[in-house]
Amino acid sequence: MEYITYDYAIIGAGAAGLNLALCMLEDPFFDDKAIVIFDKDLKNANDRTWCFWEKGAGRWDGVVSHKWGKAVVTDTNTKQYTLSLDPFTYKMIHSDDFYRFAKDKIRASGIIDWVTAEVEQVNIINGAQEIQAQKRYLITRHTFDSRIASKFNHDTSSIKLLQHFKGWVVETDAPAFDPSAFVMMDFSLRWKDTTSFTYVLPFSATKALVEFTLFSPDLIQNEEYDTMLKQYVTEILDIKKYNILASEQGVIPMSDYPFHHQNNDSLTKIGTAGAWVKPSSGYSFKNTERYSLRIIDNIKKGLVPSKNIIRKKYRYYDSVFLNVLYHRNELGPELFTIMYGKNPIEKIFDFLDEQTSLLDDIRIMNTFPKAPFNKAVFRKLVS
Repeated sequence: MEYITYDYAIIGAGAAGLNLALCMLEDPFFDDKAIVIFDKDLKNANDRTWCFWEKGAGRWDGVVSHKWGKAVVTDTNTKQYTLSLDPFTYKMIHSDDFYRFAKDKIRASGIIDWVTAEVEQVNIINGAQEIQAQKRYLITRHTFDSRIASKFNHDTSSIKLLQHFKGWVVETDAPAFDPSAFVMMDFSLRWKDTTSFTYVLPFSATKALVEFTLFSPDLIQNEEYDTMLKQYVTEILDIKKYNILASEQGVIPMSDYPFHHQNNDSLTKIGTAGAWVKPSSGYSFKNTERYSLRIIDNIKKGLVPSKNIIRKKYRYYDSVFLNVLYHRNELGPELFTIMYGKNPIEKIFDFLDEQTSLLDDIRIMNTFPKAPFNKAVFRKLVS
């Protein structure tokens, strides 16, 4: 059997895989390295949107389609909190723009090979990785794999919630949206006793993405998302005439499962499969940038690529918060309203970006009710 040999293989051309590939292209250290990226899809569809906050200009500004300087949070009693995000800006990227940008860079580089094929098997041979993909056989020194391990589906020891959502891009005849502010969380319409809310990204006064989202253990039926979206648009936004231009739907695991424990000298899990999605919020896009740069730095220093990617302090915080939401899912609206209503937005963003000091952490935690968190800590101790 004839093998093609690579230094690095990336399985999955999503946000994590492409971010890592671009970081490799931007560093001269990888100019003489052989790199291959696999994905079963052509990655030419607008199949999702990614949003993130950052200060000032960023490396993705060329593909950012919209940005906002204000956010609105509405509690279950319809009280609104309008938050100035300064010095941050909230930015949105359409996936097809990101895919096109990344693929153009990869194609022009001549360094990374792109294989449109599904990886069927990965085996360890003499410390290296053998990759089988549709009758192709490759050997790579290190593999970055975005596929979620099957062990996760059978695990019963971890907290597992789902961030699941459906969104409509709606267009109206008359102005109906404030394009200067996005709705981060509107809890005025909920699905039963769950952590559920509506998220609105206005692109203009007459066009917006309206998304109904749940952080809960179980999915709901597809028509039930539609019912909630229709109710929000017609009753909360008071829009009687509108057109649905597009829709998007997704499910993101929110779990304290130790995905990263599968990392070793020849394999690094990335993206959701590597615990790159923040368990308590579902945010991931900026993590992919930070973690990719950390991987590059580790490789250049001769370290295991995954070294120091996961910070134990924040994973513990996330685990406790997930425990609360799992056992008391109805508390989510109150907790998120407190988080954004009683803390400076800059500190919350720093906290979610895992950039805070212990003193900052304590100040934020002190704004939350103690009882549900104390019970969650106790459950973790005795489990």
